[in-house]
Amino acid sequence: MRWLIAALLLVLVFLQFRLWFGEGGVTEVARLEERVQQQSTENESLRERNAELRAEVEDLRERLDAVEERARSELGLIRDDEEFYQVVPPPPNPGDPP
Repeated sequence: MRWLIAALLLVLVFLQFRLWFGEGGVTEVARLEERVQQQSTENESLRERNAELRAEVEDLRERLDAVEERARSELGLIRDDEEFYQVVPPPPNPGDPP
């Protein structure tokens, strides 16, 4: 009878070890749940970014003035009926401290 109890106790310890530390055990499940949470957070930020980009694309498709504004600010373009003036700062005097 003692050997049966010892064998059952040994099986219980083995199963507990596999439950806590083995493949698919509690520690691995906790680690995977943490990774799922991190990925969900990252996915949410990417969804927001995609929504912003989608709104910008729609704005550029529908509004010509948005395209013009972007061409002016990013490319420095001007209209045909406008004049471009570039203000250049004067060169520093040789005697002035830097």
